[in-house]
Amino acid sequence: MMRDVMIGSWINTASPVAAEIMAAAGFDFLVVDAEHSAVDVPQAQGLFQAIRAGAPDCAPMVRLPGNAYDETKRYLDAGAMGVICPLVTSRKEAENLVRSVKYPPLGERGVGYGRSHGYGFAFDEYMSRADRDTFVCVQIEHIRAVEQIDAILSVPGVDAAFIGPYDLTASMGITAQFDHPRYLEARSEILAGCQRHAVRPGVHVVQPDPDEAGERIAEGFSMIAYSLDITMLGGACRRGLEAIHKGMNA
Repeated sequence: MMRDVMIGSWINTASPVAAEIMAAAGFDFLVVDAEHSAVDVPQAQGLFQAIRAGAPDCAPMVRLPGNAYDETKRYLDAGAMGVICPLVTSRKEAENLVRSVKYPPLGERGVGYGRSHGYGFAFDEYMSRADRDTFVCVQIEHIRAVEQIDAILSVPGVDAAFIGPYDLTASMGITAQFDHPRYLEARSEILAGCQRHAVRPGVHVVQPDPDEAGERIAEGFSMIAYSLDITMLGGACRRGLEAIHKGMNA
């Protein structure tokens, strides 16, 4: 059963070791970023395997490179339990995503053996639950999407809407100004739209700041992506070195 609040993170390194460690840390989900990293489908499959090895209850997901049918089905067959689709700005684009994820008659996903189907040995079991259990999330990261929020979120099969704060602010001409009134207004509009359509609201807390994550949860967001592997690794290294250098110069 899906938790009231899901806390996950992002994987950009393509490292199965990092993915396994992060899963074992207790995240509810981990998203392999196939949009802004060099990860391809074979690498993603290895990362999905590592996530499941680290914690069987941690859901392996993928941020798709785009909204292409042929790519979406390959990541699903490789073992993704959910997809996050970037830059969805219209109802038609949301409908295309759902069609790519769902099998006939609900959609147009092609039927074939893959890792998700136990390479064919769990075919019937997977097919019986795939349409119900595969998580479909649209990424709201352009002001055009905010203007079309009700049309997008009313599409049957959309489970969640996830805010991309950097791209959303960039589309508004206020890149990374996360305290700007226009961004805060847009974020509130997305949250309200999710509540109207019973869609799970999500947001990326890019810097590993537990206080900010708590603030977003208190606002009503129930899908939190807590930072990403490269940011947490780099931050830990820099903080450690800074402390060592301060001690040397004391």
